Amino acid sequence: MASYEQVKQKLTEHGQGHLLDFYDSLDAEKKQILLNNVKDLNLARINQIFKTATSAKPSSKNVSPLPKDAFDSTLYDAHKTKSWYDKGGQGTRLGSSDPKGCYNIQLPSGKSLFQLQGERILKLAQKLTSEKVVIPWYVMTSGPTRAATEAFFISHNYFGLEKSNVFFFNQGVLPAFTFEGKIFLESKESPAFSPDGNGGIYAALKSEGVIADLEKRKIPYIHAYCVDNCLVKVPDPVFVGYCVEKNADCGAKSIPKKNPDEAVGVICLRDGKPSVVEYSEIDPEMSRSRDASGALIYNAANIANHFYTTEFLKKIEKFEHLLEYHIAKKKIKHINAEGVEIKPESSNGIKLELFIFDVFPFTERFAVLECARKDEFSPLKNAPGSKDGDSPDTSRADIMAQHVRFIEAAGGKVVSEDGSAPVFEISPLVSFAGEGLEAAKGKTYKSPKYVIINHRLIKTVADL
Repeated sequence: MASYEQVKQKLTEHGQGHLLDFYDSLDAEKKQILLNNVKDLNLARINQIFKTATSAKPSSKNVSPLPKDAFDSTLYDAHKTKSWYDKGGQGTRLGSSDPKGCYNIQLPSGKSLFQLQGERILKLAQKLTSEKVVIPWYVMTSGPTRAATEAFFISHNYFGLEKSNVFFFNQGVLPAFTFEGKIFLESKESPAFSPDGNGGIYAALKSEGVIADLEKRKIPYIHAYCVDNCLVKVPDPVFVGYCVEKNADCGAKSIPKKNPDEAVGVICLRDGKPSVVEYSEIDPEMSRSRDASGALIYNAANIANHFYTTEFLKKIEKFEHLLEYHIAKKKIKHINAEGVEIKPESSNGIKLELFIFDVFPFTERFAVLECARKDEFSPLKNAPGSKDGDSPDTSRADIMAQHVRFIEAAGGKVVSEDGSAPVFEISPLVSFAGEGLEAAKGKTYKSPKYVIINHRLIKTVADL
């Protein structure tokens, strides 16, 4: 147990000695809480992150398209897609990360996002090979959501997966700073902390033991995604196979933009290096520019769906100090030098966060795979009924529309009795991505009566 003197010396050496200003006024229990809260702070790293973020030069506007050899698509060549699937599905064990997943988007089955994804993992493991394949699932939580997330998995029996193959880990946090780089105190016994952005996953993979587990399991490739995407193919053998074929150390999926002015980040080059450039950073004329075939030049919309090699993830620690954390000026509640709680009415400090794509410029071999929006991207961002879309309503509709397409591709038909969009759902345990539905050929399913829930049974919604 670190002593007061040891902690004080460490804080003072790094210019943060004020964190102990109220130590003498605390009772014995709170004194220990304070020491526990500050003794493990990596102050050298924290101060370096602040220095790099606040001294960074404005980003260059030297933006250019992705090179053709770093980009391909699943939209036009079924033969190539099949070859990527075969390469990615040759018994290779994969990992996956990221969590909102308990949310029920009101499918007929009542399945949560976590259940949809867990069942996809289970189904893919079953179909890759006749031998037992283990696809571990790495689920990133935050401190406040960790217990509830684990309890949800327990109550649902890990969605059929082995408990030993589901690994929970916490997203990191960073202190909130004054504009001069001093760490705020939220209370007399605790600094003010906030999540370090979705890019904080990289430090967490190391500190929380995920990389060690990947190495122990001899997992060479990882598919990472955002839990709020109900259509995510996790893990996707086509994407993994494509990236392996390209010998990529890092890869990203993209979707074509809806229109030139869609407010999405675009995967392209900045100063010759892979990057995600926000729509506000690209000149509108550049956003609308097209190539000789009429296609948008800057068309690779980012959907936070990535591939990594384990070796690349291990290297990130070496260049993390070069990553430029993003500054967010905020109203930060804190206690002042007199111990009085202050609730500012305007921005009084900064929080720092890293985006998950901020490692792209450090890749040696980067690859981008274009996929169809309707098949792979339907994010859950807004409340039910939102006029802006990206809600439980759109997520539910997109899944059921996809499942109708699965039946139609197999030679069947789904019809609704009143002419509305069919209410129809296929369990991921039946089909990962539309395969295995040969029995549907020539059949007509009348919605909303039918939901395929397993390999043998078709039950009515009322029976669920």
